Amino acid sequence: MYHHSGNTVLAAADSTTGLLEPAAHDSRALYFQRCTWCGTAVYHRLLCPVCRGSDLRTERSAGTGTVRHSTVVNRNSPAARNVSLIELSEGFVVRGRVMGPPIGIHGGDRVRLSTAKDPVRGEPVFQLVDEPYGAWS
Repeated sequence: MYHHSGNTVLAAADSTTGLLEPAAHDSRALYFQRCTWCGTAVYHRLLCPVCRGSDLRTERSAGTGTVRHSTVVNRNSPAARNVSLIELSEGFVVRGRVMGPPIGIHGGDRVRLSTAKDPVRGEPVFQLVDEPYGAWS
């Protein structure tokens, strides 16, 4: 069942899945949906995973979060890169890349959004808030 939420949302032009994007799109911001029924924050979903509600309003994320998991990937690129799961302060998890040496990114590191959409892979790019090994100097 579809409930009109009153928010202005459009289907993404380059998306085949019909993900929701805000009309006033800022390329440096990360947008997510929040269920109006139960308040669950989700990233690019059509239905709420908790209550299965379809009334999702689009909100702008503050862009700060914590690395939940990070791994080094060596395939499909000339150099090693990291793929991380980032838990943002609003309560949703997004897959993205953290800038820096892939071996120096660990679970629990604090990050902030650098770019909402990487031009090559199309995923969010984050940077470390605290420099790794900063306490060693």
